[in-house]
Order: sequence, then structure tokens, then C-alpha cells
Amino acid sequence: MTPFSFPEFLLAIASAAALLVWSVRLVRTGFERAFGSELRAGLRKSTSNRVYAALTGAMAAFLLQSATGVSVLVAGFMSSSAIAPLPAFAMLLGADVGSALVAQVLVVQSSVLVSVLLLTGCVLFLRSKRPKLRQCGRILIGISLILISLSMISMASAPLVEIEAAQAVFGYLGRDLVTAFVLAAVLAWLMHSSLAAVLLWVTFAAQGVLPVEAAMAMVLGANLGGAFIAFALTLAASVDIRRMVLANLLWRGGFAALGLIPLTYFPAAFTWLGATDAQQVLNLHLAFNLALLVIGLPVSSLMIALASALVADADPDASDAANTTLLDPSAQSTPNLALGLAARELMHIAERVAVTLGRAMQLYRSYDMTAAAATRRDYQAIRTSVRTLKFYLTRLDQSKMTDQAIQKSHDLVESAIHIGTAAEAISEKMVRLAEQIHTEHLQFSQDGMADLEDMFDLVLQNVQLGINVLMTQDPSAAASLVERKATVREAEKTFRRRHLDRLQQQTSETTGTSDVHLETLQVLKSVNASFAMMGYPLLEQTGAFLDSRLVK
Repeated sequence: MTPFSFPEFLLAIASAAALLVWSVRLVRTGFERAFGSELRAGLRKSTSNRVYAALTGAMAAFLLQSATGVSVLVAGFMSSSAIAPLPAFAMLLGADVGSALVAQVLVVQSSVLVSVLLLTGCVLFLRSKRPKLRQCGRILIGISLILISLSMISMASAPLVEIEAAQAVFGYLGRDLVTAFVLAAVLAWLMHSSLAAVLLWVTFAAQGVLPVEAAMAMVLGANLGGAFIAFALTLAASVDIRRMVLANLLWRGGFAALGLIPLTYFPAAFTWLGATDAQQVLNLHLAFNLALLVIGLPVSSLMIALASALVADADPDASDAANTTLLDPSAQSTPNLALGLAARELMHIAERVAVTLGRAMQLYRSYDMTAAAATRRDYQAIRTSVRTLKFYLTRLDQSKMTDQAIQKSHDLVESAIHIGTAAEAISEKMVRLAEQIHTEHLQFSQDGMADLEDMFDLVLQNVQLGINVLMTQDPSAAASLVERKATVREAEKTFRRRHLDRLQQQTSETTGTSDVHLETLQVLKSVNASFAMMGYPLLEQTGAFLDSRLVK
């Protein structure tokens, strides 16, 4: 028998956990890229009541394998005023249940299933010419790698049953549930995936390494850590978004902490959850989130009210802070530092354009003269920021710059121009069209407004992806951004044909709004094209273009 080596064990567990986290992300990004628009449309349309919103959130989290991913999507909707805080909170409650259901499915071990998933996924990803099928391949590969990573964790942790030092540590966690709880919350936050953390503790429990009480406490801690992930990601978001996420954190984290009390004093009461330790831990995770959903929906108004009391209203001077430039004139003598500041400033400008787009679309739903004037002021501020950025970059000392740095400077200027163009289209055209709807008392047909909302969702998704490209410099995200340009173009054609079909029926709503409808589709397409342009420089740098086309 090979003697136990702690360094080898640590390396094996760390690599397996890293593969697990990455695999979960692989599945999530695959669904986002293949079916992101459908998910967004489903979430947006599910705000009629809290129960429906919760069910939609659960389904979205199950598909994305991430409650945090749903939180980010919901936050994006709230920034564009498409979802109110109450249904958004219901979606988060449902998303936690969906994530718990995913854990139930992924613990199934089958070598045949893994082989089939991996083989099918590789064939689809490598051979398919259709973007959605390639992303489906990515999803299948991700699921198979999750199962492989869990098997790796099982094999690596098996020897720990016979190691006295390891048993002492895990035994201590079984006796000190508070420490286990806090440790799990921190690890879930560091892993940026409560699902991955839960699967890890379940696997340890299944191997008999981790006492069932400790595993249960760590699952509760992972729920707290998962809620904190979304909270940390939205610290810079609007007041309503922060209140909604804080409400989820207080509700989820508070009950997770309270769950330690019966677990400490009445551990035998949890045996009904399953015949094995692993089943008990898994079912506790699901039962906990189901209970939060059932209890939380009726009192969601109270939780939002509590969060509102804890998070102050927006500072009236916040707009001035938003317009504060990140550019430092003293850094111009150090081009590399200046380029970094310019890239951050460009991302800041792009985020403001995304907010402006959401505000403009809200004017279509409910016109407000004050909001329209504020949107126009936003554009003037963005225009000033773009001009300042361009002049800042042109004043860099090129004698101290490499050819690569000079090209980076040119790319930033080009991207700034495109972002400014998008902002102008939003402010000058969309706001004008929204005003026309109001002054002429126009009313879109139900189908017509739904088409515009769907087009808006597609474009907003790509705008947010463009911001992500600026932030991460991820070539795969840049490729996806450019590929989606064609998707939006085809969607615009589809929506235009559907409008013309309705126009033939000569309904008063369609006839009256025809010009506004078609022009809005065109404006949204142009905004998307402007943001898609931010993917080209990165793809050119990485050689992902061949004869002006994406390399397959």
C-alpha cells in the first residue's frame, strides 16, 4: 500500500476543486452564450406574480448551475427598470432552490454517463458549425468534467479515513459547528460558487471523512457564502439592486446561522433526511432552500423594507461622483500606467452607457419628462468623458511607448468613439422616439411591445458582454461578442418582418406606431454594433481573425 503523502493529497484535492469550480463556470458560460437571450426574456416576462418569478428563477439557476449567475442577470434587469425589487427578490429565492436541485443531480456517479457526455460534447464543440450547438457541446463537456472532478475528490479523500491527524481535524469540525459554518462560508465565497462548495462537502461526507454534522453545518455556511457572493458583486450597483441583494443575504444568511441551533442540540432530528450521510447533507441543502422560499415569499415585502431601512437613499450628488474622471494627468509621462487608467475610464463610460440604455427603454414603458431630461444630460456627460479620454491618450509620450502600447492607445480611442456613438443614438434617437409616443398618445400592440422588449434584452446582454470584454480581455468573450452581432442583425430582421405582418392586418396600434417601432429596432441594432466593435481589437491581437472573418 502506498504511504500517505500530505503534499500529494493537498495537490490532488486542490486540483480537483479547481476543476470543479472551472467546470461549473464552463456550464454556466455555455448556457449564457447559447440561451442567454431566452433566459433573459423568460426572467423579464415572469414578473406578474412572486410565485411565477420564483419558479422562473429556479429554472434559470438549474440551467445556469448558478444562483449567483441569476443574481447578476436580475441585477441587470433592475438597472434597466425592467424588474421591481419584490419579484427580483422572489427570483433569488427560487434561484437558490434551483441551485440545490442541481446538486441533487450532479452527485450521480456513472462512468458510462461521463464517457457519453464527454464524447458528445467534444464532437459538438469541435465539429459543429452552428454557434448554439458548439455551446451545447461546451455544456456537456462541463457537466462531464464536474462528475470527473467529484470522482477525483472521492479518490483523493478516501485515505483520510485512516489518517489520525486528518480525523482529528475533521472530528474537531464535527464538535465545533460554528467554526465549520464560518470556514465553509469563507471557502464558498473564495470559490465564487456555493454549488461547488456544497458538492465538495457532500463528497467528503460520502467518503466518511467529514462527520455528517460538520458537513451539514458547512452546507449551511455555503449558503451564507453564496448569498455574500452576489452581495459583493453588486456593491457598486444602484440602491434598489443593493437593497434586493441585501434582503437575500439577510434572509438566507440569518436562517443559515439559526439552523446551527437545532443541528447542535438535536442532531438526531435530521436523520429522516436520508439513509446515508451524503443523502442527509444533500437533502438538508434542498429542504433549507425550499423552506426559505415557502416562508420568504409571503414576507418578501418586509425583507425589502428592512433592507431599505439599512441602505440609505441615493446621494443627490451621486451623479457628480459618477462623472468624476479616473484619468490622472501626471501619469501621462508613464504611458503604461496611463493606458491602464484609460482602460478603466473606458469601462466606466461603457457602464454609464448601459445604464442610459436601460433608462431610455423605460421611457417607452412609462414616459417621464424629468427622466427624459436626465437621460439627455447623461449623454452630455458621457460625450464630455469620451472627448477627455481621446485628448488624454493623444497627449501620451509616444517616444516612451512600444508599438504594442501605441496600438493599444489607438484601440482605446476607437472603442471610445464607438461607445460615444452608441450613447448618442440612445439619447438623441430613443428619447426622441419615446417622447413621440407620449405626445402623440401612441400605444404599441402587445406583440409589438414584446418584440421591442426582446430586442432590447438581446442588445443589453451584448452591451454587458462588451463591458466584460473590456474588463477581462477574454478572447473567447470577444469572439462571442462579435458572433452575436450577426444574431442581433437576424433578430432585427425577424422582428421587422413580424411587424410588417401585423401591419397588413391594419390594426390601429400597429399602424400608429409603425415608424417608431421600425426606427427603434434600427437604433438598437446600431447600439449593438457599436459595442460589438470592442471585440475586434482583442481578436486581431490574438490572431482570431482571418481575412476579416472569425477563425473557426
